[in-house]
Amino acid sequence: MTRNEHFLVTGAAGCIGAWVLRNLMWDGTPATVLDLDKKHHRLSLLLTDKEIACIQFIHGDVSDYSTVVNTIKSSGANRIIHLAALQLPFCKADPVGGARVNVVGTVNIFEAVKRLGLKNLVYASSTAVYGMSEEYPDEPLAHEAPLKPHSHYGVYKQANEGTASVYFRDDGINSIGLRPYVVYGAGRDQGMTSTPTKAMLAVAAGQPYHISYGGRYCFQYGDDTAKVFIQAARADFKGGEVFNIGGDSVSTVEVIESIEDAEPSARGRITFDDIPLPFPPEVDNRALVSAIGPLSFTPLAEGVTETLDIFRHALAEGKIKAEG
Repeated sequence: MTRNEHFLVTGAAGCIGAWVLRNLMWDGTPATVLDLDKKHHRLSLLLTDKEIACIQFIHGDVSDYSTVVNTIKSSGANRIIHLAALQLPFCKADPVGGARVNVVGTVNIFEAVKRLGLKNLVYASSTAVYGMSEEYPDEPLAHEAPLKPHSHYGVYKQANEGTASVYFRDDGINSIGLRPYVVYGAGRDQGMTSTPTKAMLAVAAGQPYHISYGGRYCFQYGDDTAKVFIQAARADFKGGEVFNIGGDSVSTVEVIESIEDAEPSARGRITFDDIPLPFPPEVDNRALVSAIGPLSFTPLAEGVTETLDIFRHALAEGKIKAEG
């Protein structure tokens, strides 16, 4: 490693965070984690115990401002990836808690960056800021398309995008917000769109599975998504913008076919509800490429095969269990 950098990753116990940490550890980049979750079960799928021991973990809540400030200060972090959030089902079940973590927590991150004299950060927004497919033209959705969220979660993410814009305009804090779509891979075990990954785990365990939706969507491998966040954090970017991550648009039928190709014994054992997700099936990421440079996306077959391999290994070692 030649860079003089230290990453702070909030919410790193989640799927994208676990992949971010694996990339940082394999790159030899020091990292500190701020998270309420003391468990490392997703990390253990991707990193060895020795690698996990190299990470500094701070147990704390991003909705507590003093905790955020003290964590950034004590860690010496100069690059921040803010992922801490409650996902859509949890925000629906507890709107107050969702707002506290997703909105107040993000304001705390920006305010701490301002107070400590840092100048940039990267944070996770979501495709949930958009409306229904029928509310947009039948073409890849541009990042500046009108925001029409239909959930508490989407509204909270929209608020965060507005927060970022204000901090750039008023305080010169540069930020890049990234809107993941359907992220898959080891560690993706919760959230509305997690069932394709759960199907891969079931197949690795020799079980059938029913995916909860159909249609087309941008299917983004966790490793690729993590690399985009890291690339954005390292970019020399001025502004307070939000971008689509993009990637290949695939159908649930194609996902199932890829799983069956990688594990022929699964043929006929994966079913799905032929009901599409409410969001547009394809998004345009050209603005992100222009801002941070070319992106690389893993082919579907390769990502599915690697995910099955990780799950088989984890099942054999007792690190994970299938739902069935």
